[in-house]
Amino acid sequence: MNPAAILTRLGDRAGKDGPLPPVETWHPEHCGEMDLVIRADGRWVHEGTPIGRARLVHMLSRVMRREPDGSYCLVTPAEKVTIQVEDRPFLAVDCSRVESEPGQTPLGQTQPGQTALGEAEPQPQPDIWQLVTDQGDIVRLEGDTRLTLSETPDGLWLPEAPVRFGLAARLHRNLYYRLLEEAEMRELDNGDQALGFMSDGHWQMLGVLSARDLDT
Repeated sequence: MNPAAILTRLGDRAGKDGPLPPVETWHPEHCGEMDLVIRADGRWVHEGTPIGRARLVHMLSRVMRREPDGSYCLVTPAEKVTIQVEDRPFLAVDCSRVESEPGQTPLGQTQPGQTALGEAEPQPQPDIWQLVTDQGDIVRLEGDTRLTLSETPDGLWLPEAPVRFGLAARLHRNLYYRLLEEAEMRELDNGDQALGFMSDGHWQMLGVLSARDLDT
């Protein structure tokens, strides 16, 4: 099977625009492996040749998911094929800061800054950072969606962000350095120094400097 055949079977359901196909609800028969590798640098390589059609890559990415055993696959309602991923299937390539709307306190509750009429004065809310992946996904770092550190094929521990269907995005090198400019340091219980920043009031980890390396 070749990548284009998958899209032919899906028809309009793999369209570039509109909602994502509900791949989490599809449970077809496993049809083996496809010679398709997503390289750590974001290239999609089929049978040793990079796929040069950005639209084809994007549409395939919309029908990809990660299985409970950690494997990656492309899915249609009728079949499922396993593919290989060197590191993470997506790269986070851009970011922006989104200002939250000021919160309000319900009427009848007394809070600092509350007016005589019972209406709370708008209180500043924590900013939220959002990432954009190489396939156009927007990932807001809020709630339980946070950066975590994981090991790369090169043995480095670098940030990743959850995207969808069990898939994650590794921070592109350029974006990583941009976010380092926003980073602050926090000392951990073991004396190591953590690098990160705040989003939605939660700590977003970018890296760790060991106390041993800091002493040298």
